Amino acid sequence: MEEYRISTLERIGYRISASVEKWMPDPFLFAVILTFISYIMGIVIAKQSPVDMVLYWYKGFWTLLTFAMQMVLILVTGYALAYHPAVHKMLVKLASLPKNGKQAAALVAFFAMIFSWINWGLGLIVGALLAREVGRQAYFRGIPVHYPAIVTAGYTGLGMIWHWGLSASAPLLSATEGHFLQDLIGIVPTSETIFSGYSLALSLLSIVFVVGVMYAISPSDPKACRGIEQYAPHLLEEERKEEKVEFKTLADKIENSVIIGILLALMGIFYIFHHFGVQKKGLDLNIVNFTFLFVGLLLYLRPIRYLKAFYSAVPSAAGIVLQFPFYAGIMGMIKFSGLGKIMANWLIGISTPTTFPVVAWLVAGLVNLFVPSGGGEWAVIGETISRAAMELGVPIGKAIIAYGAGDQWTNLFQPFWAIPLLGICAVRARDVFGYCITLMLFAAVFYALALTFIPY
Repeated sequence: MEEYRISTLERIGYRISASVEKWMPDPFLFAVILTFISYIMGIVIAKQSPVDMVLYWYKGFWTLLTFAMQMVLILVTGYALAYHPAVHKMLVKLASLPKNGKQAAALVAFFAMIFSWINWGLGLIVGALLAREVGRQAYFRGIPVHYPAIVTAGYTGLGMIWHWGLSASAPLLSATEGHFLQDLIGIVPTSETIFSGYSLALSLLSIVFVVGVMYAISPSDPKACRGIEQYAPHLLEEERKEEKVEFKTLADKIENSVIIGILLALMGIFYIFHHFGVQKKGLDLNIVNFTFLFVGLLLYLRPIRYLKAFYSAVPSAAGIVLQFPFYAGIMGMIKFSGLGKIMANWLIGISTPTTFPVVAWLVAGLVNLFVPSGGGEWAVIGETISRAAMELGVPIGKAIIAYGAGDQWTNLFQPFWAIPLLGICAVRARDVFGYCITLMLFAAVFYALALTFIPY
């Protein structure tokens, strides 16, 4: 690397990236490895028998099916919106703006963060599509960019902001009637979590921080840049073609009926307004999915076009379908063996009202490696964090937001949620997670300071 003229920050990112490429396993193998680690920890630390750990594993295996479907819908509806021709044209225009690799990484990070706050599935797919298009446009325009850094920028929303946004699992679950901690903490409105001054300030500062870091660590020397042609040359040949609608039969006319699409969409939109305006209810996972489902239908208008968009989107959720039961099994071993509470209490036992947000962040970050699901992880350690917060006099909304920080932070190390992005951008986890880990390390300082000193 000595021949490259790059800054110290660029060199850090480049070296970590090169190291990670050598040992980062496929995301599914990551789940398998963590399954064995959790099994052994349950035996050694929680003093459970080998047979009991297998029973706990199966007991948890199917416990997140409803939540898994909610996560699939968040991803698929976001994907369908991002793939709409009007949205794609916007992405092409945006991808043509950067004049160098650093600007490209900063641009992708900015929009990935914004859209991830709105909806993590939408942010993930928009970030992936924008990263891919930036790579394509840079190649066509002869601008050297480092494709792994660009793709990493597209994933930043999942590591730095989504759990403070409109699709945040723990805040939405806590605001949903009948949630599993209602007897302990009651219904926690989103005004105390997502829309609190604490959360909004963290979100705004996080955007500024991430854009700055991605700009700083992206290689500036053309010799250090490896473009999209070195990772996914086949993507350079892709062309989007507008589908021609033909009405050969009555069935074709029904499938492509704008009237049917509008009427169905208006029914959904009516309920959304009724939910918020008349019933005065807040956000939860179901209404978020419902909203994006019908906004997408209103955008596509023709039912069959929307259906085909879903067909295209569903493969991106294959990793969730396969791996979610395994992570639910890990959750089962951690939860039912008592291992989750043991790990959480290690850190919570040394916290004070001032340090508690940082402790909750670290606890969530650690457990997220084993249970990479915001809602699933909250099921494991939510009670422990909530009771500790109440005992220390920390507002429960603040505790939930601090927990969300940790849950999203180690997504930059845990490749589970990057599966759709890796597929869209046609790269391996090991190609990009060096830069993700670099951002994670820098973010540790940001999280520690911001969670401690920003007032609630």
